[in-house]
Amino acid sequence: MAGELKDHTLEFLLAFDGLIHWLENGYSLRFVIKKVNQTPTRAHGLDYSFTLHDGEGKRILGFDNAHPVRRPSGKYKKKAASADHWHRTAADKGRPYKFVDADTLLADFFKEVYRELEKRKISSDVLKVTKRKD
Repeated sequence: MAGELKDHTLEFLLAFDGLIHWLENGYSLRFVIKKVNQTPTRAHGLDYSFTLHDGEGKRILGFDNAHPVRRPSGKYKKKAASADHWHRTAADKGRPYKFVDADTLLADFFKEVYRELEKRKISSDVLKVTKRKD
């Protein structure tokens, strides 16, 4: 039964692909997620980028697996085997993220989104949803 729930959550998550959720003052949440072949850096078989952008379109924070990142605590640390990572701020070059499942990824992303929006006094209410133009 647990496997069915994860499959259902994954299909829910895949439905976000290409969506932009518009918030007040031009802030937006942008979602890209696709199934891909499993690789050592994408063992879960997903290619994703979930980002929060300010009113100027600048990324404020994000969760993605575009590239492996170095573990914190020194330049001599090896890059993580997985490409999963997140950026807590616009200047953050990325910190490793432990991918558990689709549901946890979405929960972790929104936890950070709410933290950042609250700090900036921006409502999390979605005003409209559009589809990204390819």
